[in-house]
Amino acid sequence: MSRAFVFPGQGAQTIGMGKALADAYPAAKAIFDEVDDALGEKLSALIWEGEQDALTLTQNAQPALMATSLAALRALESEGVTIEAAQCVAGHSLGEYSALAAAGSISVADTARLLRTRGQAMQAAVPVGVGAMAALLGLDFETAKAVAEAAAQGEVCQAANDNDPGQVVVSGHKAAVERAVEIAKEKGAKRAVLLPVSAPFHCALMQPAAEAMAEALSHVNIERPAVPLVANVLAEEVVNTATIRSLLVEQVTGSVRWRESVLTMASNGVTEVWEIGAGKALSGMIRRIDRAIACKSVGTPDDVKAAAESITA
Repeated sequence: MSRAFVFPGQGAQTIGMGKALADAYPAAKAIFDEVDDALGEKLSALIWEGEQDALTLTQNAQPALMATSLAALRALESEGVTIEAAQCVAGHSLGEYSALAAAGSISVADTARLLRTRGQAMQAAVPVGVGAMAALLGLDFETAKAVAEAAAQGEVCQAANDNDPGQVVVSGHKAAVERAVEIAKEKGAKRAVLLPVSAPFHCALMQPAAEAMAEALSHVNIERPAVPLVANVLAEEVVNTATIRSLLVEQVTGSVRWRESVLTMASNGVTEVWEIGAGKALSGMIRRIDRAIACKSVGTPDDVKAAAESITA
């Protein structure tokens, strides 16, 4: 059984996530403490007892989801499962940072600070109301890309997330994205809906955020990951630290090539994927991309025990 560990992106956050892991595993609790220390605030209190609206703010959601993923990984390690149980790692957008922290490429404290900076920079890049994102359901990537190009009309409108064979997210100026929704319906999309997001991620409008991340990343030590990262921007395995650094900058404005990343894993022999952290969104996408890949969610103490037993059994 060849497996990959994958790490969720924004949208998976819920109040209370990771609390049971922290209660059951001291090593998981230590991750939340480390993230709190790195940020100089009790993010863990917001995650476990705060308001959903505050947790959903990009600058909070990004480090919070990483902390929850790393807590689940430390719980797995407590049960004898190390990162080397995976052939590779991957993450959806911010999840790429979680994947790199999991593989020992970036320290947890640095990852938390980078994600706080990333969240703030992405939010600040475009004034609220100027940009938008929309999910186009039932169109393949090439059709969705053509829809985005037709809708641009001198504004920014790009295919931002190629999530699975029937779900592509477009991002850009609000009017252009609204045009894309209408064009997509004309092209036969099952549904085309604006998403409740606070900024137009993964498009050219994020260039100021990319510059902020280039500056932030220039001060951070990046080690060779213990297992390869299947990078969002390339949908290929990478281990070179200079490449990883540049791809993390490019990722802010570039497309999340999730569908192709999963196909890359499959072609490299991956037959099982563990979704480490909050939610099950990636497992749903992976099943729609390649039904032959078995998916496990690892986000609770019971999940951790079951996953560990599946290796040692």
